[in-house]
Amino acid sequence: MTLHRIPDGATAPGRADLTFRSGSDDCHAWHFPAASTALEGPAGRPVAVMAHGFGGTKDSGLEPFARAYAAAGMDVLAFDFRYFGASGGIPRQRIRMAEQLADYRAAIGAASELPGVDPRRVVLWGVSLSGGHVLAAGAAARATAAKTGTARTALAALVSLTPLVDGRSAAVLAMKHGGAAATARGSVAALRGRLDALTGGGGLIPLVGAPGETAALALDGYAEAYRALAGPTWRNEIDSSVLLQLPGYRPARAAAELNLPVLMQIADFDRGAPPHAAADAAFAARAEVRHYPCDHFGVWPGNPFFESAVEHQLLFLRRHLTLEDQR
Repeated sequence: MTLHRIPDGATAPGRADLTFRSGSDDCHAWHFPAASTALEGPAGRPVAVMAHGFGGTKDSGLEPFARAYAAAGMDVLAFDFRYFGASGGIPRQRIRMAEQLADYRAAIGAASELPGVDPRRVVLWGVSLSGGHVLAAGAAARATAAKTGTARTALAALVSLTPLVDGRSAAVLAMKHGGAAATARGSVAALRGRLDALTGGGGLIPLVGAPGETAALALDGYAEAYRALAGPTWRNEIDSSVLLQLPGYRPARAAAELNLPVLMQIADFDRGAPPHAAADAAFAARAEVRHYPCDHFGVWPGNPFFESAVEHQLLFLRRHLTLEDQR
């Protein structure tokens, strides 16, 4: 894995721009160095790897999480998946589950190469769709380490925030809250998108829209909530064929194989990521669970339960990342 530091330009203070390779494309990342030595050990500091959820970009709400981690003594690598935000890849706005999992694996390798980082104290962080990804990526990383017995990089903990862990349950929930007609419109759009892709078209639909509109997410209030977070690289477009992938995507099946500390944070009134499915995955993973009386976006910056969600994450991570001689 090779990291490329981008020369200083308009980078914000306390943040560096980097790229790393995943597949045949470059993923763009922000590195937030730890602003405290509180968790530093002989081998270096822990590092968290963060990515956004369904159609999101790192400039759409990840920075407040990352800066809170840096203040607590962790480095952070926050990255865009291929085809999104500042990362490379064509066609744009494409979600392929296997590719996003590969991007996480590449990001773990990149994070372990950051200066002053302890490669055996890596934290995986995900939200919404990527909250499910980290279950699958974490289980795969643990299995690889156990098989080889020589892994230089090791996962120390995992944080899964309002995760989408079962696409089939999510589809049922979407029908309940959005109605069968809206779900049918999304399915038709997905089929048209697949045909467009096969014939050279774009196959894009809006990511968020008002109830009754054709969009991947058309629940009441979701368009406003997503747009409130949106950064300059975010686009309200998504490859519609992802709607055909979601019902078969069930990262919850990997939860029992994690065998590492897991924090699962569940929004009890979540209309986008089924809370009961997250609870089942948390039980299988033997996770610590926190509940929040809100919908999917209630734990994001600017919303009522953001501060609580971050506080619970840091309490959990300090407990599992603090070395014995620091206690």
